[in-house]
Amino acid sequence: MVALPPIRIGVDLGGTKISGVALAPDGAEMRRTRRPAPRGDYALTLAAIAEVVAELERTSREAATVGIGMPGSVSPKTGLVQNANSTWLNGRPFKKDIEAKLGRSVRIANDANCFAISEATDGAGRGARSLFGVILGTGCGGGLVIDGRLVDGPRGIGGEWGHNPLPWASADEHPGPRCWCGRRGCMETWVSGPGLAADHARVTGEQLAAETIAARAAAGRPDACATLLRHADRLARGLAHVVNILDPEVIVLGGGLSRVAELYDRLPDLMAPHVFSDTPEVRVVPPRWGDDSGVRGAAWLWP
Repeated sequence: MVALPPIRIGVDLGGTKISGVALAPDGAEMRRTRRPAPRGDYALTLAAIAEVVAELERTSREAATVGIGMPGSVSPKTGLVQNANSTWLNGRPFKKDIEAKLGRSVRIANDANCFAISEATDGAGRGARSLFGVILGTGCGGGLVIDGRLVDGPRGIGGEWGHNPLPWASADEHPGPRCWCGRRGCMETWVSGPGLAADHARVTGEQLAAETIAARAAAGRPDACATLLRHADRLARGLAHVVNILDPEVIVLGGGLSRVAELYDRLPDLMAPHVFSDTPEVRVVPPRWGDDSGVRGAAWLWP
């Protein structure tokens, strides 16, 4: 008798929410759940994840594989969390502790890596040999998948383009805004949602959320249109830098700003002058799974 592939559970640990999904072996969704994420409390975070897994397993009535997407990453050297903007996770043996809590092995990856895995497996980049997945939300992250395999590297930081500096910076862009990581001018400070809003405020003196700026630009408001064009130009330079190093077949945008339709029209032309090739066109597409990509990708961490 051939054993059936297990049910896959994916958990997306965000700064404000924890999402979970149970996928059948063919990728069909069986059940999902969502709850607020405890902030600043490591023990409560572990407990909340365990509750999400228990709730989803009641659907399958069998032990499932568990994959978790999280901010930052687990250092392959120390086993401790590094680079998480949910700072109460940093320096903690998260993988070891959650495995003890759940009583099984768990696979863990950066949330942007989970997004990339999802879109490469059965999303907008399905069939592409190489894919770079980009998160443009509260922060700015990235993940690289080649031949269906996540490339995270010996330090667990593969794809972390958000904490590289803005390339080809103009005089008025240097040294750039200060980032939470301690550096200045990181891509995250320019092209994340808060980065877009901060740029608009610096230029216009008007404090608006990124979503409001995008809506005003879609309505033709000149100041918002100018902000969005500056954002697209900076994003294009950052992505062209990635293309010159990794040369991905497709780039998939995720996060809240991936809903700005104008980006897909503008980015290829804005990137082209910076791409070191006689064929500088790069395919940039929206995600198939939208906000679900991260949690689905966590489930797909298990083959």
